[in-house]
Amino acid sequence: MFSPDDTPNPDIAPGFVLARGVCRFLLDQGFAPVTEFIPARGLRADVTALGPKGEIWVVECKSSRADFQTDQKWVGYLEWCDAFFFAVPPDFPVEILPDNEGLILADAYNAEIVRDAVERKLAAARRKAQTLRLARAAAGRLRRAEDPRARALDDMGD
Repeated sequence: MFSPDDTPNPDIAPGFVLARGVCRFLLDQGFAPVTEFIPARGLRADVTALGPKGEIWVVECKSSRADFQTDQKWVGYLEWCDAFFFAVPPDFPVEILPDNEGLILADAYNAEIVRDAVERKLAAARRKAQTLRLARAAAGRLRRAEDPRARALDDMGD
């Protein structure tokens, strides 16, 4: 997907490119990011990250005005995280984003928080369930990366 010199392939979706920069940033901050994570049926968050203190952040990558205006599922992620952010490229019209959500400026290589997210505290039972789901998703992806014929966890009824 990316060339050996770390340059994004122009055929890669802009949201994926943003997610890569967001993940690099989150890793530098001590978070363990997982892309395309399903917090609940019918939802798929671009980036979900488990923080060093057990906090769960969701980052929704929006590459353009049209991307934001046509996809309003992000509201459904709010009950599944401690902090919610939009990640957008530097030329994005940020005035169209809700003022009460976090904002990250990102590119293919890195990102930076320009507006903190509203702190939401997940209930203990939901936090535990989401943490386990994140761990299992990450472990399953690692297993499939190492052995493409490995059976996926989600194929086992999990």
